[in-house]
Amino acid sequence: MSEHVQVNVRNRIGFISLDRAKALNSLSLEMVRAITQSLLAWRDNPGVLAVVIRSTSEKAFCAGGDVRFFHERGRATAQGGSALLEDFFTEEYALNYLIHHYPKPYVAVMNGIVMGGGMGIAQCASAGRVRIVTEHTRMAMPEVHIGLFPDVGGSYFLSRVPGHIGTYLGVTGETIGAADALYAGLADVFIPTEQLPALTAMLELTTKPGIRDAILAFAAPFREQADPADSMLAKHRTLIDRHFAADDIQSIITGLKQDAGPFTQNTVMLMRQRSPLMMCVTLALVRRGATMCLAECLRMERTLVRRCFEHGEVLEGVRARVIDKDNSPCWSPTAVEAVDQELISSFFASVWPEYAHPLRELK
Repeated sequence: MSEHVQVNVRNRIGFISLDRAKALNSLSLEMVRAITQSLLAWRDNPGVLAVVIRSTSEKAFCAGGDVRFFHERGRATAQGGSALLEDFFTEEYALNYLIHHYPKPYVAVMNGIVMGGGMGIAQCASAGRVRIVTEHTRMAMPEVHIGLFPDVGGSYFLSRVPGHIGTYLGVTGETIGAADALYAGLADVFIPTEQLPALTAMLELTTKPGIRDAILAFAAPFREQADPADSMLAKHRTLIDRHFAADDIQSIITGLKQDAGPFTQNTVMLMRQRSPLMMCVTLALVRRGATMCLAECLRMERTLVRRCFEHGEVLEGVRARVIDKDNSPCWSPTAVEAVDQELISSFFASVWPEYAHPLRELK
């Protein structure tokens, strides 16, 4: 087990608490393994009826994977390979799959920052899921900002939100709040942060008849505090659907530039900061993911991860954003116009024979 993951069972509910506050609960390989071990142990245990995953800090639920680890081990990958990096992504994606298909109610308390890998351990697809947001929720799939793509099942859940919102979120890496998350179908209920201790007390003592119904009833009085109809995404839905329906990034940018409103111009500014290559790859990823099952999406993403580290875009992005903090990544190619279809397609080219894929057992 990891020192950064606290696990206990109370009132027949398994609680997983992420406890790596200084790193905003960024996931390490040990944390991935600790979460997986707990979920597997509880899956067929009649003494555990549901699972709640949360953070010990109000600042972040989980800010993603440990990008410093990615950079350190990724340089070794570029020179021939790093077994630990390979293990991290294989086991993280297997965990995402386990969570999506978990047979018991799965509750994610997404208080604070929820990004990248944090989304992967929160976006459960099972019928018993409850994804909770608060006034402090800051949600994003910001991988294009560091030269990566929205993984951890992003090709699956982003391609299934209304209209072209998923494309917008993946390509721009924009951060959204609670009302936006509810509008996009990336959250289920809003509960104020100050009410979370009362929620915990209720879950630990009096949950009946079922945890999902109990949480929905608890959250009902706070529904109007985060109205999806008033969200940024709702207000700009027409513009998002119009521009992000285009077939390539250059067309999206051109359309946005021709629309003089503040939202479209701000979106252009955001996209100028992102990796041109990975925006193009992300667009292709989300479009492909719309016709795939979750297992196929995760296998596709696992291939893309290997290609990203081979290319080196993510290493440069993490260097510029996190290591040196000069915020001046040298993207390759440097402009969207220089990204051709052959280069995009190369990221999707198979790395392993089908029988040897590290996620071949996912059904």
